[in-house]
Amino acid sequence: GDEALAILQAAADGRLPFDILCVEGALLRGPNGSGRFQILSGSGRPVIEWVGELAARAQYVLAIGSCSAYGGVIAAGENITDACGLQFDGDQEGGLLGKDFRAASGLPVINVAGCPTHPGWVVETLLGLAAGAFTAAELDPLGRPRFYADKLVHHGCSRNEFYEFKASAAELSQLGCLMENLGCKGTQAHAD
Repeated sequence: GDEALAILQAAADGRLPFDILCVEGALLRGPNGSGRFQILSGSGRPVIEWVGELAARAQYVLAIGSCSAYGGVIAAGENITDACGLQFDGDQEGGLLGKDFRAASGLPVINVAGCPTHPGWVVETLLGLAAGAFTAAELDPLGRPRFYADKLVHHGCSRNEFYEFKASAAELSQLGCLMENLGCKGTQAHAD
């Protein structure tokens, strides 16, 4: 309640320094750009205003999940809420913060995409940032950390051993590799 709002306000005002802003969920700009579809409880202010102010002060900004990265399923179809991601609107640069946004560190929004997001991707990204071992070169063109985005989901699958023996499953309940009959060959880790 009030304590949480006071902390957020202090961070937004610059009285409470912080390093990382993590946002989960699509940002709703509607109706008509007002953001009134998504108000931060108790504040009377749109979430998009809060996120904009906090992002301007953060050393790093992370979009956790495909909704905060690209708008996700909420932005699909007619998108009557005008949902978007932090720095992407679907696969187009822009989003809430704009394509030229850079956090205080100089990095764009780091999109730890996925639906659901793999917790290991979140932790490894945060550890890389804490260790100071993260640069723009570690991000792919969609702002995702390359340590996971440059790999096929298939390569880390617990059923991958079946692939080596050409044992494919035709249904989810069967033993075997899911890629041939139930997946898409060449699907990247962002297959959501």
